Amino acid sequence: MAIMANFAALLLSLIFTASFAEERRIYLVLIEGEPVAFQGGIQPLQEGRRLDPNSEVAKAHAKNLVDSHDRILESALETGSYSKLYSFKHILNGFAVHTTPSQVEKLKGFPGVKLVERDRGAKLMTTYTPQFLGLPEEVWTQEGGDRNAGDGIVIGFVDTGINPSHPSFAYDLMNPFTSNISHFSGACEAGPLFPVSSCNGKIVSARFFSAGAQTAAQFNASVDILSPFDAVGHGSHVASTAAGNAGVPVVVNNFYYGQASGMAPRARIAVYKALYPTIGTLTDVVAAIDQASIDGVDIITLSIGQEEPPEDTVTFLSVFDIAMLFARAAGISVVQAAGNQGPGPSTVVAYSPWALAAAASTTDRIYPASLLLGNRISIRGVGLSATYFGIGSSFYRLVMAKDALRPNGTFPWTPQYVEECQYPEAFNPSVVRGSIVICTFSAGFNNQTSSLTAIIDTTRTLGFLGFVLVANPAYGDYIAQSIPLSAPGILIPKVTDANIILQYYDQQTIKDEGGVVVDFRASAAIGDGRIASFSGKAPVVARFSSRGPDFIDRNRTATNVLKPDILAPGREIWAAWSPISVMDPILTGYNFALLSGTSMATPHVVGIAALIKQKHPSWTPSMIASAISTTATRYDNTGEIIMAEGLEIGSLSPSTYFDSGAGFVSPSRALDPGLVLSSEFEDYIAFLCSMPEIDQAAIKGATGASCHQTLSHPSNLNLPSVTISSLNGSLTVRRSFRNVGGKPETYLCSAVPPNGTAINLYPPMFTIAPEGTQDLDIEINATLARNEFSFGEIFLTGSWNHIIRMPLSINLVSIF
Repeated sequence: MAIMANFAALLLSLIFTASFAEERRIYLVLIEGEPVAFQGGIQPLQEGRRLDPNSEVAKAHAKNLVDSHDRILESALETGSYSKLYSFKHILNGFAVHTTPSQVEKLKGFPGVKLVERDRGAKLMTTYTPQFLGLPEEVWTQEGGDRNAGDGIVIGFVDTGINPSHPSFAYDLMNPFTSNISHFSGACEAGPLFPVSSCNGKIVSARFFSAGAQTAAQFNASVDILSPFDAVGHGSHVASTAAGNAGVPVVVNNFYYGQASGMAPRARIAVYKALYPTIGTLTDVVAAIDQASIDGVDIITLSIGQEEPPEDTVTFLSVFDIAMLFARAAGISVVQAAGNQGPGPSTVVAYSPWALAAAASTTDRIYPASLLLGNRISIRGVGLSATYFGIGSSFYRLVMAKDALRPNGTFPWTPQYVEECQYPEAFNPSVVRGSIVICTFSAGFNNQTSSLTAIIDTTRTLGFLGFVLVANPAYGDYIAQSIPLSAPGILIPKVTDANIILQYYDQQTIKDEGGVVVDFRASAAIGDGRIASFSGKAPVVARFSSRGPDFIDRNRTATNVLKPDILAPGREIWAAWSPISVMDPILTGYNFALLSGTSMATPHVVGIAALIKQKHPSWTPSMIASAISTTATRYDNTGEIIMAEGLEIGSLSPSTYFDSGAGFVSPSRALDPGLVLSSEFEDYIAFLCSMPEIDQAAIKGATGASCHQTLSHPSNLNLPSVTISSLNGSLTVRRSFRNVGGKPETYLCSAVPPNGTAINLYPPMFTIAPEGTQDLDIEINATLARNEFSFGEIFLTGSWNHIIRMPLSINLVSIF
């Protein structure tokens, strides 16, 4: 009995202990000491000089760093309480560890540990655009046409991988690469669906990073493929938008939509898969950035982002942002998505001045679909619809879903069955076969349990001649985007249009006293929605595109940096896809997809940056960013100020810099900006050190740099914009310009003052020699306290027709 009692007590103790066991989490840790890339101090790498990661010195230093990480973990943490996922050693010195909160507290105070941060997760920020941007006629011509545009540049894509068999990434035997990319050294990590031959010369390297994801979630082996292969499609879409081959036919559902081309079609592609269908972690993303930097890519593409701002530090000092800072210090341009959480203020998820953040816009291409009713009223809708013979020119019976249900059906009488066409078993086949069926946006779509894919399956299963998904007054208008439909159909997202359809249907439909339809007399025809029209007002800032002002903490405290930086096409972009499409069943089997998001805007900017780097190989990342920003336009294709979509569907208002950044990207002008502004690593440190919100010890901990110098005001960081988060009275800021135009030029300086300010510029005019520099002092005086941001701009107009434009965004707090 005593033995049994002791056993029961022990068992109870074990159960009690297990029930209160701490849950392990992933933490990112930075350690004192220089990483491999910055032995001897942090300085930008000289053009043409890349650290050889395979040198004996580099390998020895890397081994010492890894050994030091292991010693810290062994000394600080209990044996068996942790697992190390990565050692960061190339541009960062640190590691990722999976352990408990109580164990990680021991790390925070351990000698040599600078920073500890919980992994907050990473997510995706989810063709005609070369013509819309003027690339073939204006820019590719300067670079030798599409057979040369981007040649010699290697772009790194940190994303979901790549579909190596897609024609956008094929090696062209008739136009072999001849450029020297000796500055780059990658590797081809083969695996399922990704043989070594996938690295074919167009794809020059492919790696995958999964330690974080495999630790944070249970992998599904059928979709979470442990190779660089893209089972999602997102990574392929992004890569082909930036660097896909030119002139690839876009064919979906046997319909030819035109040709797709990357912005820089001759750039090479280096793949760093770090996100998976099941989960994405910052740990894998940071490991990918670390590897891409030492491999020697010229540009890093981040069409991904953080799930949320950091918890215990300012936005600029998260490990993710510090990784981008050190990539920039290594001479690599970093472009990231601004986020898809618009249109509310301070929704950007890209914060730091050392990375270029892309906002998303529409283009002038639209796909006008229509539903023609039997009374000859035409209703405009959305949908790239496949068509059967005759449909679109002949009328067919129109049937409301709820009027075509099985009599005495045993299915649940929920909206998904009754209104939303989600389940074929709910319908009377004899009624719906050969008819156009009206489905309704209802509770299932509102809570995201219903899908367009299910409507298409029902349509095909029961032989609908087509479907119409109408808006529901109970839920208001819904957001609809053009998408290829494998069955005839159309989306009617506006309640006013839906009411016209339903009124006509009710007038034409005969019901008995019990409400049962005895005669369907309404008819309709679905027009072909696949023919593009190029008459839209564009660009317009997309509703989903995240907005500024930029902020420094979780309280959304505004800071002195403009975000987003630049506007580029991001609404309904055709690009390469992966037919597996595990996250988007409606796109399964397709080689191309029409997607929207700042994920799509980002590679447009990346490709343009590649073209600039190709033409100006000695330019630093900040010079490239400056050229893109100062040459952007604030005007649309009608000559009016670019508009921005608002919270209400269909609402528009004039954009501000917090919507569009400096404006819409202008590739041809960015290749020849006249003047550029430059900021380097030490300038960013001085900027951080000048911010009263940031403790200098935190800066030292995150960057390893001490505050030996500061700026007189954070707004004095030499950016191609001026943002002042709190102006009291007056402030003078300085910008320094460099002439990259190749000849002496005289510039006239002028300003459009933000409302409530007076602006003075010194000097008002200057002449600058080739490669010369010139300071411009900008005196800003508050004349009206508004306690809100007001916007203006500065113009430098050159005698050789260069025009430099800098946005002014100023929060006027007081006039004293």
